[in-house]
Amino acid sequence: MITYQEFSTRKNFNFQEILAFSHGKLVSDCEHELPQLPSPPFLMFDRIIDVEHKARGGRIIAEQDVKLDAWFFQCHFRGDPVQPGCLGVDAVWQLTGFWGCLMGAPGSGRALGAKEITFNGQIRPHNKIVKYDVHNLKFVKTPGQALMIGDANVYVDDKLIYEIKGQRVGAFTGIKYETYPWEGPNGEEK
Repeated sequence: MITYQEFSTRKNFNFQEILAFSHGKLVSDCEHELPQLPSPPFLMFDRIIDVEHKARGGRIIAEQDVKLDAWFFQCHFRGDPVQPGCLGVDAVWQLTGFWGCLMGAPGSGRALGAKEITFNGQIRPHNKIVKYDVHNLKFVKTPGQALMIGDANVYVDDKLIYEIKGQRVGAFTGIKYETYPWEGPNGEEK
C-alpha cells in the first residue's frame, strides 16, 4: 500500500498497482471515499505510463496489451472479431475517473457522457498495443462531488482510431451500493 500523498503525485502505475486500486487495496490513508476502477475483465488498460498533474487540468496516458483470447473477441463477432468501440470509450472514462482520484475526487465514479465520438478504425485480435491519450482534462470539485471533463485519442499500433471530444465523468459521495447483492441503500434506481 502507498499513502494518499504518494498516490496523488505519481506519474505512472503498473498493472499490479492498478489491480490493487480496483480492489481498494492501493491507498492506505485517504480521508475520503475513493472512486474505484472496475476489475478485470472490464478493466480496459494494463498500465498508466504518464500522468500530468496540474491545478485545474492535465493528461493521462495508458496502454492495453491486445490479447488474442480476450473475452470480447470470443463473442463480438463470431467470424469477425473486433473489440467493441464502447469498451474503448469506457477505457477513456475509466482513466478520466482515475485521474480525478489523483486530483482529489471523492465518492463513486460515474460516466456522464461525451459530446462527440468518432470511430476511424478498429482493434483486432492480432494488433499489439492500444494507447489511450486523455488530454485537455479539467477538474472541478464542490462539496461531495467532482466533475472531470476532457478529450481523448485512442490509437492501435500507433494509428489513430477513435477521437472523443467533451467526455465527462463525475464522482459523487453517498451513492455507493455496498450491500450488493442484497437490497439496501442505493440498491435501486429512483
